[in-house]
Amino acid sequence: MTRSELISKLSYMHRGLTQMEIEGIVDRIFGDITHTLKKGGRVELRGFGTFSLRERKPRTGRNPRTGETVLVEGKSVPFFKSGKELKQLLNTN
Repeated sequence: MTRSELISKLSYMHRGLTQMEIEGIVDRIFGDITHTLKKGGRVELRGFGTFSLRERKPRTGRNPRTGETVLVEGKSVPFFKSGKELKQLLNTN
């Protein structure tokens, strides 16, 4: 599901709100998650999962075009761990 599909589905489910209002709500939710992660926090959505950051150490990589060795700097990457309820829901037959 894309962001625009999510907004369309929510607009259909909540006809009392305009599509622009729904878009603002979705933007705010994603923005708050991003802001919390940027500050080093974690976001836990009970029954769904947890968003957090993982640190990647600097490493030596290789340029695939030239074969030249390059230094890849360390960085933070987002990580999602699904919740128990979501795992159970996805694995029921």
